[in-house]
Amino acid sequence: MKKLKMVSWLASGLLLLFSANSAMAQDCEDLILGSAISLTGKYATNGVHAMNGYEFAIQKIKEAGGVKIGDKCYNFSVIYYDDESKGDRGATLAERLINQDEVQYMLGPYSSGLTKAIAPVTEKYQIPMVEAEGASRSLFNKGYRYLFAVLSTSEQYLASAITLAAEKSMESGSTPDAVKVAVAVENDPFSLDIRAGVLEDAAKYDMKVVIDEQLPRDLSDMSAILTKVKLVKPDVLVVSGHSKGAATAVRQIEEQNVKVPMIAITHCEAADVVGNFGAAANDILCSTQWAETLTYDDEIFGTAAEYELEFKAAYPEYADRKVPYQTAQASAAVYVFKDAFERAGTLDKEAVRDAIAETDLSTFYGQIKFSEAGNNIAKPMVLRQIQDGEYNVVAPSAFASHALNWPRN
Repeated sequence: MKKLKMVSWLASGLLLLFSANSAMAQDCEDLILGSAISLTGKYATNGVHAMNGYEFAIQKIKEAGGVKIGDKCYNFSVIYYDDESKGDRGATLAERLINQDEVQYMLGPYSSGLTKAIAPVTEKYQIPMVEAEGASRSLFNKGYRYLFAVLSTSEQYLASAITLAAEKSMESGSTPDAVKVAVAVENDPFSLDIRAGVLEDAAKYDMKVVIDEQLPRDLSDMSAILTKVKLVKPDVLVVSGHSKGAATAVRQIEEQNVKVPMIAITHCEAADVVGNFGAAANDILCSTQWAETLTYDDEIFGTAAEYELEFKAAYPEYADRKVPYQTAQASAAVYVFKDAFERAGTLDKEAVRDAIAETDLSTFYGQIKFSEAGNNIAKPMVLRQIQDGEYNVVAPSAFASHALNWPRN
């Protein structure tokens, strides 16, 4: 597969058009999607992961014959703007995509906060948006009709770590209510939902929450929080701060020699904590929407394992690391659009919106079926543990490929 070709124009340099291949098939027309996404700023790492997932899917669908609507064939192409990881910028760029570029269908940005900023715009103009990176459950209680998310909602991300801690407490001859929990999260919708899910599950077991703090705004230093962790000695430490927060957590836990039996964080793969920190990342639990070992498949991408291999071949920069789930779910979002266009049999955006709402699609990423609110209700979260540098699924037990290493220290 050819590398992405980037064309940049307008004096502001904000508008970027990427093509999965410089030459479109002669018998297929362009079907334009739009996306304001983080290519700079604090979410740039994951923004690029998502964009790569979109582009990989576009090329795979093209290779499979494109999108068939009636007797016509289409290939997806995406107009991207860099939202600079800023919500107000994302909303402005969504308006530009719709009003100036006349985009009728949108792929989502990166993060719940930016999705929350853009969703009122797409709703205002009745533009169907399939998003892959905004998991906050607060996105799905607003009554939006044009917002659909392929991923599981964020309160599920690390809640299963609390269940694991309860199980291990009982195995050691104690009780779940003896478990002490520490929580440190970013002040953003996604991470606050993770906090809510963890606190709700901890309350079910009568666990004591001994630390409940927000990470510093720039996510670059959590040493003060870790000093408290060393003092109160929790049994479980939960951290959520996207890629930058994950990197900070793993680095400073090692630097400060923090000993906690169970540590669970988000965005391990996206932050490449194994590649960046080596053995310091061992035995950390990492929430994931998807893993290449899961037994999902479809006719475009093949199995989850085949997706991983083909994506790495197309993007060699991922060769020595796990493909982030943010990339896989971005590809799944494009696939949802292909499926919906073909079932709708038209480019009419209301018909396409209705077809998306009726999606019941088996994919390499998992089953995708939307609730009336627009969230995916068919796919579970899983937990992977970094074991000797490898990411192995350890929970839920139905998906586990390896036993849990516990305690961590």
